[in-house]
Amino acid sequence: MAMALDADLLGFIAAFCTTFSFVPQVLLVWRRRSGEGISTGMYLIFSLGVFLWLCYGVLTNAGPVIAANAVKLLLALCVLAMKWRFGRARPRC
Repeated sequence: MAMALDADLLGFIAAFCTTFSFVPQVLLVWRRRSGEGISTGMYLIFSLGVFLWLCYGVLTNAGPVIAANAVKLLLALCVLAMKWRFGRARPRC
């Protein structure tokens, strides 16, 4: 039982690091009001992969996988949404 708790703790720490590595990207796009340089194709494929990992986590009841991928999907979709939103915005004079 203790080994399983240690593995879950390691999973949650790894999930935290890889998930919240997206926060600087989200903040950068938000502050610049520009998604220039962000690959739409990469983020779409990445989001699909994260969604599939989330489904896997739900099916296997893997807490760290569920938590990390739910947040990661939200952050990736935020970047895509801002890229599309700010890409359609008219330039300020």
